[in-house]
Amino acid sequence: MALAALLGLAGVTHFTRPKFYDAIVPRTLPGTPRQWTYASGVAELAVATAVAVPRTRRLGGLAAAALFIAVFPANVKMARDFRDKSPKARALAYGRLPLQIPLVAWAWKVAKAAP
Repeated sequence: MALAALLGLAGVTHFTRPKFYDAIVPRTLPGTPRQWTYASGVAELAVATAVAVPRTRRLGGLAAAALFIAVFPANVKMARDFRDKSPKARALAYGRLPLQIPLVAWAWKVAKAAP
């Protein structure tokens, strides 16, 4: 349930603080950053729901792992963009990069433990 809560909270923030996410959308993607912000927010909410429901938890865990991998380019862009920011902002941006590894592992563990 903690993974579902994390994903749900992240999904909600895509709608309550979209400018933050717009800024880290790689510009090579088609469409507008806001479209990607909202689409990824919907994806996080859908995956959170799948993880929360026992019947779909295995699929949700696998989807969460895929989602954590899929958003990695945005984290790389954020780290590159934050090179000249304050030490605190840089720490946040750089910290997101290795954090993806335990997130993917956690999602995989949830999927494997599901009935």
